[in-house]
Amino acid sequence: MNNILTIAEIKRRGMAAIEEGLQRGPVHIVKRNKPAAVVLSEEEYQRLALGKMAPLEGLTAVQWLLAHPATGRRDKAHIDIALKAERDW
Repeated sequence: MNNILTIAEIKRRGMAAIEEGLQRGPVHIVKRNKPAAVVLSEEEYQRLALGKMAPLEGLTAVQWLLAHPATGRRDKAHIDIALKAERDW
């Protein structure tokens, strides 16, 4: 959470502060030192509302993996059992 605006900053600078922050991505609003809201661009909101994946070009391998929802149903215990069985052959 590195793109933060305080309520005081918004009161002082208004929409200009939010627009400037949105150039760097979602803007986290802090009220009394506690997270209060997140402001998204209209494009990002529509993408989320319609359930679309973000464009994946230019991502690192880790970012790409994190951008895809998990499809497996195995938990850690089942994976550990399978790995042990593979190693013990």
